[in-house]
Amino acid sequence: MKFIKMTDLDLRGKRVFIRADLNVPVKEGKVTSDARIVASMPTIEFALKAGAKVMVTSHLGRPEEGVYSEENSLKPVADVMSRLLGKPVRLVKNWLAPNAPADSLTVEDGQLILLENCRFNVGEKKNDDALAQKYAALCDVFVMDAFGTAHRAEASTHGIAKFAPVACAGILLTQELEALSKALLAPARPLVAIVGGSKVSTKLTVLESLSDKVDQLVVGGGIANTFLKADGHEIGKSLCENDLIDTARCLMGKMSARGACVPIAKDVVVGKQFDANEPAVKKSADAVAADDMIFDIGAQSAAELVDIIMKAGTVVWNGPVGVFEFDQFGDGTKTIAKAIAETKAFTLAGGGDTIAAIQKYDIYDKVSYISTAGGAFLEFLEGKTLPAVAILEQRAG
Repeated sequence: MKFIKMTDLDLRGKRVFIRADLNVPVKEGKVTSDARIVASMPTIEFALKAGAKVMVTSHLGRPEEGVYSEENSLKPVADVMSRLLGKPVRLVKNWLAPNAPADSLTVEDGQLILLENCRFNVGEKKNDDALAQKYAALCDVFVMDAFGTAHRAEASTHGIAKFAPVACAGILLTQELEALSKALLAPARPLVAIVGGSKVSTKLTVLESLSDKVDQLVVGGGIANTFLKADGHEIGKSLCENDLIDTARCLMGKMSARGACVPIAKDVVVGKQFDANEPAVKKSADAVAADDMIFDIGAQSAAELVDIIMKAGTVVWNGPVGVFEFDQFGDGTKTIAKAIAETKAFTLAGGGDTIAAIQKYDIYDKVSYISTAGGAFLEFLEGKTLPAVAILEQRAG
């Protein structure tokens, strides 16, 4: 993967337009989790210290194009950035309006302005060339740093990169791509993938892609129930996609044929209903009753997965293996999290539920790399081309 890195450029005196991913949760005008803002700051601070005239924009929420809405404004983001930088950050509202004040986009060397939600601009999501050219006219250097939106071709992620004088990758995007490439394109073996979630259908393309690459494919959550049934086990009233049982069986067969495997749980933790107060009952995977629902893997199965993780060269983790939100059904995910924290393997984790588990079990600083992205992370796992990365590669050529 060859692209220009922002850190290799002389930015002094240049107009630098950074597309960051500042799509953070906001409640009553306050940011409730600043993780994405913090992750974006190294790129912004590098450009400021280099003496660039810095403009930053991002999307936030799903506003109607052409219509300003206070609930989707980046004002709360500007407040957090001001706190992190220790100085005021000016938010520019109508930054593309033909009648905007001439000085509204004036930036001094080493200074920063935040451009209001780019999805307020008509043509943003459709990757309109005319809009992208307006963006490009504002800068000497375009920096794509929003890996979380790299799987979408939009005017501020893809179109601008076609027309800007220089298009490059920011620090966060570079780190994401290097970590993903290390884990999937040139991994230390054995390569183990842990894929959890409620449905096979939502992760089917990920599972199919990984089944060609990994040495062991660990499935968890509702996905594991479909594989359990495909392996001939009764699963009671557990969440299962019966129409994908043959698909699960096919994936297991394909991996087995090349000497790889999908570990199947030997013991499970069940309940009668999905409820925070439901008692947890431990059973052999062969003893699941007709009215049982499987909510976690058992201690023996978790121990086998720990052994796999500790012997791995690379571990990719996307999704918990049980209903860890309820503590009585969280031991499997907790055990896996602890193993990922202790293994000498290169570990890569991504996805909202995965990060929630990492935070719950306090291993945030013990994972080699945690991806801030959701959809883009999954599409990379699927082996898909990410449009906003592909255009950077084209421009570098």
